[in-house]
Amino acid sequence: MTHPIEADSYAILRRRIDLSHLEPGCRAVVERIIHASADLDYARSLILDETAVKAGIDALRAGAAVLCDVEMVRAGIGPGPATVCCLPETVAEGERTRSAAAMALAARRHPDGAVVVVGCAPTALVEAVRLAAAGRFRPALVIGLPVGFVGAAESKALLRASSLPSISNVGEKGGSAVAAAAVNALWRLARE
Repeated sequence: MTHPIEADSYAILRRRIDLSHLEPGCRAVVERIIHASADLDYARSLILDETAVKAGIDALRAGAAVLCDVEMVRAGIGPGPATVCCLPETVAEGERTRSAAAMALAARRHPDGAVVVVGCAPTALVEAVRLAAAGRFRPALVIGLPVGFVGAAESKALLRASSLPSISNVGEKGGSAVAAAAVNALWRLARE
């Protein structure tokens, strides 16, 4: 059952922007991200397709692990999916950040079929793409929405240039709440 505040938020969103041109799964993800961020720009900057959305839904229905770059992403994901964040277990290794090391650890533990969610650390997203390109990691979906002035836009462009099913956006905007919102939208669709 939808809380009245959430229903009001969606009604306001739908009065302010028309997303009817999007396919149902994509529309659900875009709406959830806009709802979570109150940022209508995501309607233009998000890059996703129904194939990626379906890959995420299928993975969640199958009980796939959701690999989060940071605890803030993990905390934002509602109850249901099995979330994993290896950041507390890692240390920086030379040029590799803690976030990249954590993603590598998560990928070793869950090499096939996971949903990767990056909302904070561009280096974690780069590591996921690198491991997949090397054939050492086969995620079902990568949600790449890190925020920041250093590496965020570039890491998302790298993801989009890969062959991985993905949800991302163009530019520096993103963040833990936005990345978690994408997973929450997929989880809702998976339960329908």
